Amino acid sequence: MLPADVPLSHLGPSVLLLLQLLLPPASAFFPNIWSLLAAPGSITHQDLTEEAALNVTLQLFLEQPPPGRPPLRLEDFLGRTLLADDLFAAYFGPGSPSRRFRAALGEVSRANAAQDFLPTSKNDPDLHFDAERLGQGRTRLVEALRETVAAARALDYTLARQRLGAALHALQDFYSHSNWVELGRQQPHPHLLWPRQELQSLAQVGDPTCSDCEELSCPRNLLGFTLLTSGYFGTHPPKPPGKCSHGGHFDQSSSQPPRGGINKDSTSPGFSPHHMLHLQAAKLALLASIQAFNLLRSRLGDSGFSRLLDITPASSLSFVLDTTGSMGEEINAAKIQARHIVEQRRGTPMEPTHYVLVPFHDPGFGPVFTTSDPDHFWQQLNEMHALGGGDEPEMCLSALELALLHTPPFSDIFVFTDASPKDAFLTNQVESLTQERRCRVTFLVTEDPSRAQGRARREVLSPLRFEPYEAVALASGGEVIFTEDQYIEDVAAIIGDSIADLVTLPLESRVVVAERPLVFRVDGLLRKVTVWIHGEVSSFWIRNPAGVSQGQEEGEGPLGHTRRFGRFWMMSMNDPPQSGTWEIQITAKGTPRVRVQAQTSLDFLFHFGIPMEDGPHPGLYPLTQPVAGLQTQLLVEVTGLGSRGNPGGPLPHFSHVVLRGVPQGAELGQVPLEPRGPPEQGLFAASLPPTLLSTLGPFSLELVGQDGAGRGLHRAAPQPCAVVPVLLERSPGFPGARHHSPAQPPHCQLFGPSGSLS
Repeated sequence: MLPADVPLSHLGPSVLLLLQLLLPPASAFFPNIWSLLAAPGSITHQDLTEEAALNVTLQLFLEQPPPGRPPLRLEDFLGRTLLADDLFAAYFGPGSPSRRFRAALGEVSRANAAQDFLPTSKNDPDLHFDAERLGQGRTRLVEALRETVAAARALDYTLARQRLGAALHALQDFYSHSNWVELGRQQPHPHLLWPRQELQSLAQVGDPTCSDCEELSCPRNLLGFTLLTSGYFGTHPPKPPGKCSHGGHFDQSSSQPPRGGINKDSTSPGFSPHHMLHLQAAKLALLASIQAFNLLRSRLGDSGFSRLLDITPASSLSFVLDTTGSMGEEINAAKIQARHIVEQRRGTPMEPTHYVLVPFHDPGFGPVFTTSDPDHFWQQLNEMHALGGGDEPEMCLSALELALLHTPPFSDIFVFTDASPKDAFLTNQVESLTQERRCRVTFLVTEDPSRAQGRARREVLSPLRFEPYEAVALASGGEVIFTEDQYIEDVAAIIGDSIADLVTLPLESRVVVAERPLVFRVDGLLRKVTVWIHGEVSSFWIRNPAGVSQGQEEGEGPLGHTRRFGRFWMMSMNDPPQSGTWEIQITAKGTPRVRVQAQTSLDFLFHFGIPMEDGPHPGLYPLTQPVAGLQTQLLVEVTGLGSRGNPGGPLPHFSHVVLRGVPQGAELGQVPLEPRGPPEQGLFAASLPPTLLSTLGPFSLELVGQDGAGRGLHRAAPQPCAVVPVLLERSPGFPGARHHSPAQPPHCQLFGPSGSLS
């Protein structure tokens, strides 16, 4: 950060936004926060990537004043830690969620860290500016940035973030692995990102560069010369006589004369012989990373750059529509709700940034239609009509898979149909894709499974034919809502609420049992609490902590407003809801489904990882799912801490995560959380218990803590996880490709109980 008394007119465009650097660092060119256990006080690749992205995001916000709000002032951010929550609250308004932005940035950071772990990249000197392969490294760096732009223009943002992470890793390594800092340079290399300029003054194979150093710390082992060099690592390629090593305990080349090394990866002399220059290298790496982000912004434009990093509080709007002849009412309902959302949110921060539409029938599905223009989306939707067909089943899951591939992560997808899936064999594949994309799928089905009449059918259909929808909804954290044509417009109205940032409140018991109420807790940060009940319900009541109850009678009551649409009930609580323990008592035939949701900016993201502690770059290898038999860490990132409604007050404290089996909800265990980094960043880690990792099957996560006043906080992850027996990790493909072709196979890494094999 810059002290508050620095004249703004004296700052250049890059230094202007360097708001954090001049304060003591809170956290290596080591991969991520896990690395700090090996080298406390170091700056990681994760730190550099996230700080650079925040700086450029602030620059974007400063240059584009928010509509209808006062412009941001740089002075307001001086002397403060720059946080995504604060930026979003200042630009979009208090309480605006930064969840999607932080998730996108997490994708970039994890792709950056993975360069030190993937078999295809960890030992490649070109990808780390090692072994004096500086020209080759620059070529690979520029290629990765070009691939980032190509993938973003092809709307493949997952691939774009992967390539951006790889590019930033190499760029940051240049300042740690070369002698640019030792040459006294105070600014990033002027030609590293621009390939038209040749790299000058490079050391040649016959030029000696280092003297022998037998100590861990080697401040004077570089020979007196002005040529650019970098250290050799390991045995491939072998280190020529007189050349510098990378250095550190795990570098085999550093034991061969000249011993020692020149890397500035960390503050630890055991890992970094030039540890004393770590902060100078980090400063230049951060400036260079800001340059790279600004370069992408100029190539993609502000809109494309914002899509790349999901710089918006809004969700996308994705529809999957059955267009067979019996679907007229459903298509009209989708049109009405889409139009309502477009008009209600146009010009506001919550206006959807991305629209997806996929039709299906039998035997076809698609094509997928995507746009960022709401009028174009509405025009395309308005041209859809129910034609032909009329028999069951249909190609629903194929269309849903197509929508998932084109919908940004952390979005809602709505499926309108009155038929069961013909392609039920895709169920497991679609389940996995919803969890990978972290998208929630809601099916609005105007076909009660108990009804015999309806559209024509080729064959007698099983009453279990809708189970694939139930499985996908469970895996994604969504719902299957059975209704009738007369209610479809009312039920479809839930779409407008669902694309807001909702959290699911944990129920102490997931299964309705006679005479035993369901229990949930409400805290002071929640608004617009809504209870959904779906099933053959005879009666129900909801009671607040003060003992005030409201039953199933429709209309206004002491707690809120109740509406009924056939078998679907919804009670919207009055704001602000009373904090404390609430109860729901239900009498019903069968097993009704109950969900409690609310709006809040306080939520959490999570991912898994395997500690890599026995190599030159200790850190956490990121995984999409925990693997049976492997020591696995859970990483939790709390969002919304900067918008908690009490600036300057004590931060919420989170103590542990509860693990529950799905769908029954039985508690599998609790794991304590350990803070990682400054409290305001909301980063925590936990070791998953071996008993959990030895049991295959889905489980859910509940985050538990207290607010600044000591009142309880509970948040549930919207989607369950699963322990898998093995996990096949694929390295990124090529721009514009969603699947790898046989001609360009990806490298695969297999994780299982015995470790990893490449």
